[in-house]
Amino acid sequence: VKAAGVVIDDAAVTPQYMAGAAANRELPMIWRIVKGSLRNKLVFILPGLLILDWIAPWALPWLLLAGGTYLSYEGAHKVWGKLTGHHEETDAPAVEQGPEAEDKVVRGAVTTDFILSLEIMVISMNEVADQGFWLKAGILAVVAVFITLAVYGAVAAIVKMDDVGLHMNQNARTSGARSFGHGLVKAMPIVMTVITVIGTVAMLWVGGHIVLMELSALGLPWLYDAQHHLVEPVTQAAGSVLGWLVETLSSALWGLIWGSVAVAVMAVVGRLRGKKETLQH
Repeated sequence: VKAAGVVIDDAAVTPQYMAGAAANRELPMIWRIVKGSLRNKLVFILPGLLILDWIAPWALPWLLLAGGTYLSYEGAHKVWGKLTGHHEETDAPAVEQGPEAEDKVVRGAVTTDFILSLEIMVISMNEVADQGFWLKAGILAVVAVFITLAVYGAVAAIVKMDDVGLHMNQNARTSGARSFGHGLVKAMPIVMTVITVIGTVAMLWVGGHIVLMELSALGLPWLYDAQHHLVEPVTQAAGSVLGWLVETLSSALWGLIWGSVAVAVMAVVGRLRGKKETLQH
């Protein structure tokens, strides 16, 4: 559940890398990204986290705090980009024909996946931190494989849905099936927008919750305690569902605040770096 924000955003981001690809190359490219994602999680991230947990377990809260800050930053960056009209263009290049173009797209997708996979695995690692070494390794390996297949299965369905709708619209024998196919094609941009919005909110929720938890674990419990004092009376008075909703919204609001500070800091750093480069030239 805590990894949901990263998973949803992963499912929303990855289809952008398929933009412009030939229809018969979409699934092979996704399969290459799946293999790269599994390699990220199982070959690099999982052993690295297990070694870190063995030699420096004190570093995990700091790693989680960094991950929560990153998620909050990404969510806040998208929110402010939408509000100010400065939409961030995707880093995914338009796909041209040829193996070199596909290699470039796959490398970009796998690089993005590494960051998201790291967040997923760190969050999962924290949930099983009290387990034995081999059980912990097994659980994380299962999480890695399951989440990868779930995310990229959804990505494949999203990417091919408009092709399915176009095929039905052009080849179905009944008018109802043709209308359904036309509806699929028309609906996909809306579906992608909805997924992106949900992914942004989920990133802020998960990022804000992680930051509150890890600040408390690192000796700064005031914000987490304030949230607890807000949520507990609501839960007692109106039930656990409404209490969960208040906790989620307050975490998302805190994620937006924390992420906005990170956005401002990065903007200042970028301007200072730009001035420095200008002076050097």
